[in-house]
Amino acid sequence: MSDPTSAPVAGGVALRPVTAADLDLFEREFAGPEGVGRYQWFGYRSAAGLRRGFAENGLLGPDGGVLAVAEADRTVGRVEWFAGSWGRPETSACWTLAIGLLPAAQGRGIGTEAQRLLAHYLFDHTRAERLQAWTDRANLAEQRALEKAGFTREGVLRSAQWRAGRWHDQVIFSLLRAERAVEG
Repeated sequence: MSDPTSAPVAGGVALRPVTAADLDLFEREFAGPEGVGRYQWFGYRSAAGLRRGFAENGLLGPDGGVLAVAEADRTVGRVEWFAGSWGRPETSACWTLAIGLLPAAQGRGIGTEAQRLLAHYLFDHTRAERLQAWTDRANLAEQRALEKAGFTREGVLRSAQWRAGRWHDQVIFSLLRAERAVEG
């Protein structure tokens, strides 16, 4: 498979490294309740960490990273991955994926394609055996996107996420290296 951070693929969706211009978009769209919506705002946070990470390593490090989601030549969101484990990290590590899309990019298959591209990228460039993602139990659109991207629903994590003044159940999905679609 070609590197997904290169030219857009079918559907015009591509992943690429974050640029300085993307940081302004991310701060505007992901930093307040009026941005990406009810499932992705966890309260006000300083943008200093995002900018410091960008200055230090372009938001691409050994413990995770952020890539911009592009449609044609404009940024429409971001995908992230961070280390997780189900036991001792040296023997039970996996990547946890997350996505945030601008409202205009939602509901058009961009999230499905971006998560598929990120899964291929991580399987091609890391030793990960397992990728996982979770979403709010009420976020049916993201659950469908993960399933279309090849992830398997594993179950519900009860009261796993604090957001908007209360605990929320999360649905967890996984994709194993052997399960990823073979392109050909």
